[in-house]
Amino acid sequence: MTEPVVWPPAPIRTERLVLRESAARDRATFIELFASPEVGVFVGGAQARGELERTVPGVPGRRPGLFVVELDEAMIGMITLDRRGPEQRRRVRPEGGEAELGYLFLHQVWGRGYAAEACGAALGWFGGAYPGEPVLLCTQTANEASMRLAAKLGFTEVERFAEWGAQQWLGVRR
Repeated sequence: MTEPVVWPPAPIRTERLVLRESAARDRATFIELFASPEVGVFVGGAQARGELERTVPGVPGRRPGLFVVELDEAMIGMITLDRRGPEQRRRVRPEGGEAELGYLFLHQVWGRGYAAEACGAALGWFGGAYPGEPVLLCTQTANEASMRLAAKLGFTEVERFAEWGAQQWLGVRR
């Protein structure tokens, strides 16, 4: 994020989770997320574990817009709220630059509502930090779980399009 918002914010606590800045103790989980075949199905595939071991920094993901999602003091996933670049053709504002919600969770915690709880908290923070700004979400239509999550979080369809060999869904939350 380029706007003058204090980063990182204080940890965000929900009923079961904590959203916080990345720490060195999260490195192994970052590698597991990106190396997981299950997690990689709809995001371009799993990355090679050996390559990740060589390239993931000691404190991975320490940047504005990235929240580690923690359950019982252990990382279970991550959420990103990144500004879309000017190369992104699909937008809801003429000037573009909208924030886009992204998320990855360890396969073993899927189906327990953690993504909805964490994304809802991150969107709440974003709404307070950037009142009135839209947030976009893009997912493959084949990713039924992400399509359900988008609806649950209040995203509405902007368009469907073909890209990266699959049908994509772009939604907005205002």
